[in-house]
Amino acid sequence: MANRIEFSLNATERAVEVDDGMSLLEVLRDSCGLISPKDGCSPQGQCGCCTVIVDGRRINSCLTLAVMHEGATITTIEGLGTPGDLHPLQAAFVKHDGYQCGYCTPGQICSAVAMLDEIKDGVPSLVSADLAAQPQLTAAELRERMSGNICRCGAYSNIVDAIAEAAGRKA
Repeated sequence: MANRIEFSLNATERAVEVDDGMSLLEVLRDSCGLISPKDGCSPQGQCGCCTVIVDGRRINSCLTLAVMHEGATITTIEGLGTPGDLHPLQAAFVKHDGYQCGYCTPGQICSAVAMLDEIKDGVPSLVSADLAAQPQLTAAELRERMSGNICRCGAYSNIVDAIAEAAGRKA
């Protein structure tokens, strides 16, 4: 069954026809023409290549149905910065060579943007020592919070350095 859904995509209002079973990833790529969210694990939610930010939270777009996001605010890497005005995380990834093949990079950056907001908002992680305390961006916190994003090239140390710099911390 087809449904019309409306949402904000990278600060632009969109309305698309979707089938009930279409993932948000399929809609972003096939209906909206974006190429940044990738299908890296043939939707099992294991790689993070399809990570986008929905209403301020990072999600694997391959695991969620598009019809669930009526009225949502969706941000992909295209909505974070432009070639002439990079988001601080995009600039840090370039500076620290936080990519190799680049396939996972859009998901890595979207995840990192939302992860830093989670820390600012006081959301604890599995390695937070005190669940009532404000989380700190330690190496353990960063690695745990980014563990859902796989880089098959192994650029992890560069990714950690880029995120730490963008957060104003030492890697």
